[in-house]
Amino acid sequence: LMAAAFLYQLMGPGGQPILPAGYEGFTGSSWSQLAASDPMTARYMEVLFRMYGIFNFAFGLTAAAITVTAFRRGERWAWWTLLVGNSITLISAMRYDWIVKAIGPFELTEYLGLIMVYGALAITAPFGQTTAAVSSRTGATAPV
Repeated sequence: LMAAAFLYQLMGPGGQPILPAGYEGFTGSSWSQLAASDPMTARYMEVLFRMYGIFNFAFGLTAAAITVTAFRRGERWAWWTLLVGNSITLISAMRYDWIVKAIGPFELTEYLGLIMVYGALAITAPFGQTTAAVSSRTGATAPV
């Protein structure tokens, strides 16, 4: 949501906004020079970055909905969906940060988030358990 709604308040390394920091880290050129010489390219990059933020926000809402419904009921597909979805979403964001050499304090939350997701999924792993065991551990009731 921060990338979509507050692009220039999303701080990257050195207290610089993440979009200029990423551009400068990747190209070795100045963001202010790009914005002055080719403002439409800079604007396009802003739109692209905001859309990436919207997609990640939408994934977060979807993951939360799955977590409070099917995952709580102990449905196995929900566990796998959260594992794969969070892995793709967070690892791709981390990979972007590495490629553009822009890892600031906000980007570190991606690492913390993935560790927390993997920890929660490890605790609730459905391997070798019956549906009843998963349901009793998650507090869900088995369907009748």
